[in-house]
Amino acid sequence: MTVVSQAAPRPVPVLNAANVITAVRLALIPVFVALVVVSGMTHSGWLAAACLVFLAASLTDFLDGWIARRYGLVTSFGKVADPIADKALTGTALLLLSWYGELWWLVTLVILGREFAVTGLRFWVIRRGVIPASRGGKLKTALQIAAIAWYLWPFPAGLAAVGPWLMGAAVVVTVATGVDYAFRAWRLRRSG
Repeated sequence: MTVVSQAAPRPVPVLNAANVITAVRLALIPVFVALVVVSGMTHSGWLAAACLVFLAASLTDFLDGWIARRYGLVTSFGKVADPIADKALTGTALLLLSWYGELWWLVTLVILGREFAVTGLRFWVIRRGVIPASRGGKLKTALQIAAIAWYLWPFPAGLAAVGPWLMGAAVVVTVATGVDYAFRAWRLRRSG
């Protein structure tokens, strides 16, 4: 009889490239806030800088996840910190836009309400499984990033008018994917 020994899974260090990128994203949030406050939503130079920091932090969201999966660097810290960084950055941007009167509070409350509700649903079904991100969820994230960046960038009036349309599309997809997520969570809960 041949005995096949299985190698123990390789421990993944918490201090790895994916987690460092996530930590940098978190560190960029106060920088982003400072730039928006300094701009007062009126100074085009500071607004452009705030927009670039927001885009850099947002786009590295795709990078850290890809690195973690590609190189087997998935850790418990990353699983928790990555969505926190994502929601903290987007939520902060929406709150700032509403605070400065650039975006209706209702839009911010709907989007943040959906994000908190989905997070609650994740905890509700966590013992029965994980609901993977859907294509709609990825589209939602892309539309939110594009809409927020459009509001931040100091476009001339004609181009700035595109921002509310982008945000409207983001709200529709955000609500639709929230309903879809609730349905999938309910099915997962019933199957267990």
